[in-house]
Amino acid sequence: MKLRPETALTFDDVLLVPKKSAIRSRHAVNTRTWFSRHIPLAAPVVSSNMDTVTEWSMARMMARLGGIGVIHRFMTIERQAAEVQRVKRTEGFMVERPYNLSATATVQQARDRMDELHIGGLVVTNDSEDVLGLVTARDLMFERNAARPVTEVMTPRAKLVTVNAGTTMEQARDILHEHRIEKLPVVDADGRLQGLITAKDIDKQDAWPDATKDNRGRLRVAAAVGVRPSDLDRADACVNAGVDALVVDIAHGHSDLALNMVRKLKERFSHVDIVGGNVASAEGVRDMVDAGADAVKVGVGAGSICITRIVTGFGVPQLTAVDECAQVGRELSVPIIADGGIRTSGDITKALAAGSSTVMLGSLLAGTDESPGASVVRNGQRFKVVRGMASLTANIERKEIEIGREAEDDDWERVVPEGVEAMVPARGPVKDIVYQLIGGLRSGLSYAGATSIAELWDNAEFVRITSAGKAESGAHDVQTR
Repeated sequence: MKLRPETALTFDDVLLVPKKSAIRSRHAVNTRTWFSRHIPLAAPVVSSNMDTVTEWSMARMMARLGGIGVIHRFMTIERQAAEVQRVKRTEGFMVERPYNLSATATVQQARDRMDELHIGGLVVTNDSEDVLGLVTARDLMFERNAARPVTEVMTPRAKLVTVNAGTTMEQARDILHEHRIEKLPVVDADGRLQGLITAKDIDKQDAWPDATKDNRGRLRVAAAVGVRPSDLDRADACVNAGVDALVVDIAHGHSDLALNMVRKLKERFSHVDIVGGNVASAEGVRDMVDAGADAVKVGVGAGSICITRIVTGFGVPQLTAVDECAQVGRELSVPIIADGGIRTSGDITKALAAGSSTVMLGSLLAGTDESPGASVVRNGQRFKVVRGMASLTANIERKEIEIGREAEDDDWERVVPEGVEAMVPARGPVKDIVYQLIGGLRSGLSYAGATSIAELWDNAEFVRITSAGKAESGAHDVQTR
């Protein structure tokens, strides 16, 4: 029998030793890091690619908060691409290829189009994409004749204020203020539509200064793909929708299936960062990077709703896995994402101190307003459902999407689940959770005498604790309220 001599550790097995610190305030520390080779983050948090955690709403808010979200793959290809596109179009200095409307449309058609796209205005154009006018929700609000041509209620081209491509944000801000307008069409020399600048998008730049954005001012977003041949089509659709990173989503990432998919994705989409995983060993990281991965997810069986270790007998306690993998990650200059086992801000500090660049959060975010799914009430308390993507119902729903029909009894009997379903308390807006987690991390950095995550790597010293030490770490010997 081959047995490693050292004991593998997880977060509750250790504490970090406080170091001398010259930091006067936790706000003086810098939490900037890297999600992958080419995607920087202001906050080292990533929302998990679980169908009870990340769709467009979560991904949008995570990017605004300085992190990034990974949209799950347990939906049709078309829907996932639409979710990606929705995040990318949420904001930016200029909306490229803005939604337009034919001059022959009616008021009702304009209303339907705005409702469908969740937007407040449409540029009216002819077949040559010449700008004829602009119609907004305000123009339609009190119009009783739904069949009236939209050209009769829009602001016509002659009254529109437009700008040419190359207008800066400050120039656009001044023009919007001077004319007391909210939307500014961008046209070329021939009057053809090139884009749309909105006051709302400029306001968002000020409201979310740490937002994770691409070089065109759009929020960044990642999307998960599997390892089947059809997942290349899924990846292609997401890339066409503007995705910034593709995350290979497979429980055992140190496998030929996952490595081959990473290799194919990198060859086909060289301009998009590819994240591989999940692995739990140094060899896994090295093979992933050799295949072309720009970041590697670490964690097998560490999630709160994962039972892989119980079902299969395999896994590595998360702190040891992160430490071992991060050593290779730093050697190869590839960020490590600690995926699983995070319950508190202290766990985030420990995962980063062990060498990861970011942490992936699942159950902690599942009960928030931005997580998918409806809430339920039990005994007067509101909950949301969270489930592992290897749980029974997740497996069945995935199969139903693949085969295009309802699962039969035989399908249910063949599933060996490696995850469970659970309920978590409704937690309100995700920004409140992330603010608390990042606040705790900032305090953690100050205790380490570190002004950055890189300094935390250098300064961190762990000490093992006993069960008594763990009990001492929490509230004890008092009646809490």
